[in-house]
Amino acid sequence: MPSFQNEYTYKNYTEQGNEDEFDRLFDEAVARVRSEQLGKKHGMFIGGSEVFSSEELAERSPIDGTMIGAFQRGTREHAQQAVAAAKAAFGAWSGTEYRERANIMLNAAELFRKHKFEIAAILSIENGKSRYESVGEVDEAIDFLNYYSQEMLRNRGYVRKTRIGASSKQVNAGFQGAPGSEERITLPLRPYGVFGVIAPFNFPISISTGMSTGALITGNTVVFKPSSTDNMTMLTGLKIYEIFREAGVPAGAFNYITGPGSEVGDELVSSTDVSGIAFTGSRSTGLQMMKKALELNMTKAFIVEMGGKNPAIVSKKADIADAVDGIASAAFGFDGQKCSACSRVYVQDAVKEEFVSKLIDKMRGFKIGDPLKKDVYMGPLISQKALQKYTESIEEAKRSGSVLYGGNVVSTGLSGAYVEPALIEVDQANKLMHEELFVPILALDTFKKFDEALQKANDAEFGLTAGLYSKNRKEINEFMRAVQAGVVYINRRTSATTGAIVGMHTFGGWKGSGLTGKGTGSKYYLPQFMREQSIALVK
Repeated sequence: MPSFQNEYTYKNYTEQGNEDEFDRLFDEAVARVRSEQLGKKHGMFIGGSEVFSSEELAERSPIDGTMIGAFQRGTREHAQQAVAAAKAAFGAWSGTEYRERANIMLNAAELFRKHKFEIAAILSIENGKSRYESVGEVDEAIDFLNYYSQEMLRNRGYVRKTRIGASSKQVNAGFQGAPGSEERITLPLRPYGVFGVIAPFNFPISISTGMSTGALITGNTVVFKPSSTDNMTMLTGLKIYEIFREAGVPAGAFNYITGPGSEVGDELVSSTDVSGIAFTGSRSTGLQMMKKALELNMTKAFIVEMGGKNPAIVSKKADIADAVDGIASAAFGFDGQKCSACSRVYVQDAVKEEFVSKLIDKMRGFKIGDPLKKDVYMGPLISQKALQKYTESIEEAKRSGSVLYGGNVVSTGLSGAYVEPALIEVDQANKLMHEELFVPILALDTFKKFDEALQKANDAEFGLTAGLYSKNRKEINEFMRAVQAGVVYINRRTSATTGAIVGMHTFGGWKGSGLTGKGTGSKYYLPQFMREQSIALVK
């Protein structure tokens, strides 16, 4: 079995001196997508057949309002049809030999690789990411497919065997540990059945592919719902469906349905024929789904990632240049619209002035505008609702603290919601230090002693990612021991809290950020989609 290797497209192009080629391929893909793929009408796919609704959803680019396409406003009845199709396909798909399922996922990885720049171009147009973020996200989808396939093969389909030897003596009545005949014991992990996969807007290729692959490769069937309401990413969702079908996933095993969460998502949670939910999104939505299932006396499997309020600590013993670069990247990449974005920073008093000055200099250099252009760092917010959250948060910062930089809407000549990156200073009690904002606002507070910084960093309902900048071994050891987060980075210049690499950094949240304590891109991820069985055979 070949060893797993990450995709690293941009890194490979630049290290080989071919960055111009990278840009050419992306720009050409954008031109093709604009001329060939936008503005069309698309159906849902249930049981392999295209299905249309009586109402449509118009998806437009957050960049400039360009019409991406007309999609279907699926109903509760459509969701029921998709669940029925997935249930009907479960027997054959779960009975497919695990090596074949893994090979189909490897086929899908190759198809993503073949269409990488085109899919990345669609992604940038659809949710406003830069070319680097978008190509990196497609790379991550490929990594998930390859890594989970390798895990399935390495674990031989997650079946263990053992035996209890025969006893020389026999008894007529059984009890725990009684002597008896030889038992041959098989310990398989079995798929649950139908999984509802409910995807976010911010990583509609990688997270959607990762969750769907986790369900499919373990033998479950899927009803997949991309983000379809305020923050629409339905065309990328359709591309995932097309790739899985071309790769060999049979009709009905993977169903694509668009529509509001209040109907489609609620039906997936409420249906007795849906055995599990894989969800990435807000904490409130995740908790509401779990509460609904419990109120209906259902014991569904929930595999959820529910956001973060991710802190970074900057010690007086830090390399300030590294801290500035890492925190700026984590806070303002993709406009802070990442569950792992750095949204809180705690800076030791002695270095506050230096850190703030250098961070603001860095922020001033971020070009804001059309993210399809090579030199633009920050594109639009995903929606007007996100813009409202940004402006309301800035007003709150002005009332209860101060805005050190930014906070303004930016005129770019485009119709999207463009804003400055913002650095605010508020105290720990302020709600801006506790609520997940999902906009490019970084809240700053100071500390005198390191244990105070750790206490503040842990003072949140979330526990997804966290970062530290310090060259002091004692502080590093204390941070590693005490920080309450599932993903931890120390002295990382590329990004303080974002950018987990599949197969290297596992990505899973503690506290209100997750449920199982197991992360994506790890050897513990796939078993969550299965349940253990013990089969004893007496020969």
